[in-house]
Amino acid sequence: MYSEKVMEHFNNPRNVGELNDADAIGETGSFKCGDTMKLYLKVKDDCIEDIKFQTYGCGAAIASSSMLTEMVKGKTIEEASKITNQDVANELGGLPPLKLHCSNLAADALQDALANYRSKQQS
Repeated sequence: MYSEKVMEHFNNPRNVGELNDADAIGETGSFKCGDTMKLYLKVKDDCIEDIKFQTYGCGAAIASSSMLTEMVKGKTIEEASKITNQDVANELGGLPPLKLHCSNLAADALQDALANYRSKQQS
């Protein structure tokens, strides 16, 4: 049902936790399935220097969050803003149709964090 990459990221998630000195935080959740995600970004010179996540949900949600953090770390804000839910699912080797919303949640949490970062820069 799940690819090896999904199982690897579920069993050994990367970048779990929170950043107390985060430059931006993004949150999202799904009432339909009960999954929630929170992303913390540390940005330096317009690059995402560090990223952590806290996800409460199924294995696909945890794997999607973990994969997203690996995809985003080291990217510029502009590069990160172009990452889609399909990109996350593809990097995981695909997700079952009933679990595709998990990659949506990860991408939505990233977009929320980026919007939070941009709003702080304009203040």
